[in-house]
Amino acid sequence: MARINILDSENAVSEVVDVVLILGIMLIAITVISVAGFPALENMQESGHTENIRQSFIVLGENVNKVVFNDAPSQSVELKMYGGGIWITSSESDINVTMQTWNSTTSTPETRNFPLQSIGEIRNEFEGRSISYQNTGVWAKYETGESIAVKDPQFVNSDKLLVIPVVKIGITPGGNDGLAGEGLIRVVAEQVEQGTTIYKYQNVSAVDINVTSPYYDGWGNYLDETLGMKVDFNHTISTAYAQKNYTDENIDVYIVVSQLGASLE
Repeated sequence: MARINILDSENAVSEVVDVVLILGIMLIAITVISVAGFPALENMQESGHTENIRQSFIVLGENVNKVVFNDAPSQSVELKMYGGGIWITSSESDINVTMQTWNSTTSTPETRNFPLQSIGEIRNEFEGRSISYQNTGVWAKYETGESIAVKDPQFVNSDKLLVIPVVKIGITPGGNDGLAGEGLIRVVAEQVEQGTTIYKYQNVSAVDINVTSPYYDGWGNYLDETLGMKVDFNHTISTAYAQKNYTDENIDVYIVVSQLGASLE
């Protein structure tokens, strides 16, 4: 039997080449996963967290509105944080309502002004996005600066009737107004001593609603699409100006002002 020199064997060369190819393929796969897979996974995680925050704030809005409309004296809602922060602010936004009413005594129109009111918010910030409960609605603001209504505010616009809620959020004395990090926290909202006050205006022929807010464009779109108001924006001061005439048939306007205390635990 002839001897075979291992150094001259083509089988040995073939096995070395196979090992090199396999190692090369594994290296390419690991590189692709590192470059594309991990960022995609992180993006999916962030999207999941954002959706969970959005859903949680819809639940928060529904529960806080029970306090606003006197269906419950207080509400406590548990929220999960994913590394962002939650804050309660009381003075960054405001709403002003001006109406044209008919004075039957003098048979002339007159302007009635409901004083400027601060409307606070409960806001979550995560990865450049904001989700907020403000004035009975839930709002989302994205990295682009655009905002939308996630849950519509509780305005009522029916036959010859317009109800405008004004929710003034203050920080409960001794309570936390901001928390950051991860884990579970609790938002507690309750009526304060002033409670709810209702202002009634009759024979209204025109209504102007001005809202200054980080979510002013979302507010403007809501007032346009839902209440049929003509809307202009001042982007410099983050304000939406909405106006509507009711010349065919006058309406009654109710402004429901509710004072809430809120804190984080």
